[in-house]
Amino acid sequence: MFELTVILKQPKQKSRIGAAKGRDSMASALAGLVPLSFLLLLVGCASRPLYPLPGKRYDASKKPLQTFRPYNLAHRGSNGEFPEETAAAYMRAIEEGADFIEGDVLASKDGVLIMQHDVTLDDTTDIAEHKEFANRKRTCNVQGTNTTGFFHFDFTLEELKSLGVKQRYPFRDQQYNGKFPIITFKEFISIALDAPRVVGIYPEIKNPAMVNQYVKWPGGKKFEDKFVETLHKYGYRGEYMSKQWLKQPAFIQSFAPTSLIYVSNLTDLPKVFLIDDITIPTQDTNQSYWEVTSDKYLNFIKNYVMGIGPWKDTIVYVSENYLQPPTDLVARAHALNLQVHPYTYRNENQFLHFNFSQDPYKEYDYWINTIGVDGLFTDFTGSLHQYQEWTTPSPSGEKSATKLLDKIGSMISKYRNPQT
Repeated sequence: MFELTVILKQPKQKSRIGAAKGRDSMASALAGLVPLSFLLLLVGCASRPLYPLPGKRYDASKKPLQTFRPYNLAHRGSNGEFPEETAAAYMRAIEEGADFIEGDVLASKDGVLIMQHDVTLDDTTDIAEHKEFANRKRTCNVQGTNTTGFFHFDFTLEELKSLGVKQRYPFRDQQYNGKFPIITFKEFISIALDAPRVVGIYPEIKNPAMVNQYVKWPGGKKFEDKFVETLHKYGYRGEYMSKQWLKQPAFIQSFAPTSLIYVSNLTDLPKVFLIDDITIPTQDTNQSYWEVTSDKYLNFIKNYVMGIGPWKDTIVYVSENYLQPPTDLVARAHALNLQVHPYTYRNENQFLHFNFSQDPYKEYDYWINTIGVDGLFTDFTGSLHQYQEWTTPSPSGEKSATKLLDKIGSMISKYRNPQT
């Protein structure tokens, strides 16, 4: 099993793990809080950091990344089960069979790259319970809209680590709210590198224009520079499907085309252009959905990216919760040798269109076998993995299944002919 020592987030106490041995009873008492064999929750303080810093720990004996079927992309980890972008969510996704763990990279006030989806902390952390930060709330313009809240760039890493992450959706499990801290980009990388098999990472350059406006680094470096420097420092290099890439797979994604073009001059890692709803223009160039999905633009952007990541309801429109005939976006992208990784697939009934009869397996079947996508961002990694192992099992799974069938056949044969 894959083990990582993580602490419960505690008020007024720094997040540290203890190396002392006399805590078995404490660990036992806490084990019931998270019923996962891979996760041990400890409370305490020690000198070493919460996670080991990532390093070049490639092990040739690790099971390689599967590349024969669409990628299982753990959207903010297995966030259908745990609060998003926490160590627990990412660990769970790896245990469930994710090919890549996906997350959003932002920055703290003191320039540390962190994993957090929203530019505000209101919806996914317990910031409202921290009265010491009450005066930090303010209003900023976010992609043309005045937004009031607690912004990540107004807090140092130490302050951010004092917060507890909570489940975004009220209809999902709330028992882990406040128990896990925000993690850094380096900690995210460490989780992937420490996996028992090759697991890729899929980080997003999140709201780069806003980050570069409010966070400054020495020497005039930009958010994108720090982002790529971190990837290179820990061994992430190489073009798609190259030997180096297969050792440590990574996709770089962003809704901001100018950022993707900028980082194309910094790294040869594959990049994916994210495409929002038809009503939302691009983050930094203010282009419409129709413009960035035109043949002309796809021909332009293919020089910098190897794929696109559209919201799935723009590939197949929806009317009164029923799917309509699919558009030709996937076919046009494939004709230009661009992969298509749509988002987001969720198990709950309110996210499943009526065509699928509340069955996420039917949705996966439609998108993989009818639409023909190359990867799927899902909140429920285990469901997608189980579907794929059932319909297109991995080679090792095929061998195991064959052995099991042979064994069953042998038992049946002996039953039918007791003289043998």
